[in-house]
Amino acid sequence: MFSTRPPPPSLDSASPETQPLCSSLRLPTSRPTDYAPPGHGEQQLLQACSYEPRLDLGAITLSTFILPSLKSRPIPSVMSPLNVMLRIDWAHRHREQSLQQRRNHDLTNATTTDAGDESLQRYKQSLGLGQGKDLSDPNDPRVCIIYSLTMESPGRDPVKIDLRTPGSEKTLKDHPFKIKEGAKFTMVADFKVQHEILSGLHYVQVVKRKGIKVSKDSEMIGSYAPNTDKQPIYTKKFQEEEAPTGMLARGHYNAISSFVDDDKKKHLEFEWSFDIAKDW
Repeated sequence: MFSTRPPPPSLDSASPETQPLCSSLRLPTSRPTDYAPPGHGEQQLLQACSYEPRLDLGAITLSTFILPSLKSRPIPSVMSPLNVMLRIDWAHRHREQSLQQRRNHDLTNATTTDAGDESLQRYKQSLGLGQGKDLSDPNDPRVCIIYSLTMESPGRDPVKIDLRTPGSEKTLKDHPFKIKEGAKFTMVADFKVQHEILSGLHYVQVVKRKGIKVSKDSEMIGSYAPNTDKQPIYTKKFQEEEAPTGMLARGHYNAISSFVDDDKKKHLEFEWSFDIAKDW
């Protein structure tokens, strides 16, 4: 596949089997500088496709998901699968960098724009924008840091899952805690936001027993601005729950919890376990 071959034929000479497929793969690529005329890189990729039917078409198809960030750039006449994957990887990283720069710009200007819009200013204040010194850690790239998840039940001491130390969540599955059947309890999350506005954070929990899914719950936490010295930590108290009762309900359960935002980014996912028993 990587041997030297004569220049590829044009699309006009592509076989009837490959021409429809190549026509559907309109995949321009880009770099921030050294732009080529529109369509130039695209045409070369189409030629490569018609000339090399053994290309990794699955890899090429993946690049259709990153088209919004792509322009055009000259492409080698013969595209090997390695070249295709390298270009896809570069475009993905370039798109992520562009999104991050845009978010940083939005956060910088969020407190100064639309100063005359009172309702918008009240909304910004509800997020905590512009109130106090930003506590974002430049050495920690995480946007949302989950400090702890605590179970509170009337008449009982809180049971706290400490997640502040990275990697601490990996041991939770081996240390189950006990819940009395029929007991009412509430989960409370403590977390920090930094670097940018966190949009639509919600908590998702999947509970399984003996490998069979028992329940899946999701609860919205909300949108938050980076923490400041006036509010160094956020606390979210979830809706009250009640443990199941009866002989069939008692036993060992495994749960997978995750904190996900509107962009489907998982800020934390961990597995833990608990036992439903007759008594505490």
